[in-house]
Amino acid sequence: MRADAILFDKDGTLFDFAGTWNGWAGGVIESFAEGDEVLAARIAAALDYDLGARSFLPESAVIAGTNREAAEAVAAVLPGRDVEWIEDFMMRQAAEASPAPATDLVPLLTGLAGGGLRLGVMTNDTEYAARAHLVAAGIEGHFDFIAGFDSGHGAKPDAAPLLAFAAAMGLAPGRVVMVGDSLHDLVAGRAAGMQTVAVLTGMAPASELSPMADVVLPHIGHIPGWLRESVVPA
Repeated sequence: MRADAILFDKDGTLFDFAGTWNGWAGGVIESFAEGDEVLAARIAAALDYDLGARSFLPESAVIAGTNREAAEAVAAVLPGRDVEWIEDFMMRQAAEASPAPATDLVPLLTGLAGGGLRLGVMTNDTEYAARAHLVAAGIEGHFDFIAGFDSGHGAKPDAAPLLAFAAAMGLAPGRVVMVGDSLHDLVAGRAAGMQTVAVLTGMAPASELSPMADVVLPHIGHIPGWLRESVVPA
């Protein structure tokens, strides 16, 4: 097999981004605004979120950014609340979101692990929210490594958190596949010397992702087929 481990991004990769976060974000903006439509519009603009469509705009930094970065954007337009309070509020609200699986995750992950692959998750979300979502989807126990931007390894697009996974597994980075839906994921993977797989269950189109990806797949359910096709016969 061409790899010994797979490191997954979470939002837009394990879980469909729009199905998980678009509606949730509208509710959080309304909570911050407390009925003030002008303030709600200002918060939405700061997050590049379309209130009418209840959807993030493709250029939103929130899509691939950290919880802290999203909190800083809100704090810039929300009076009377500091960044720390906003960050904590968003983390706890995010943990209550209902993740929308990108495919049937349990059999997929069971099959990958059964084939001898070590599995991990590295997300720019908080580790707290990441674990809550993995538990809600019934898949936390499938992973050997779970990290958020606040787990002490750094955040994507830096390569450090990806290299932390490789080191924890005792593997050379080139034997690890980084799977993600954003350039942050793929840039980090390339910088770490890993193989890179892009999926289209986030907000970025194939044309944006393909220059940094070894392959672009519709969703992670296609990974087993790609692994089989990529093996060079003896």
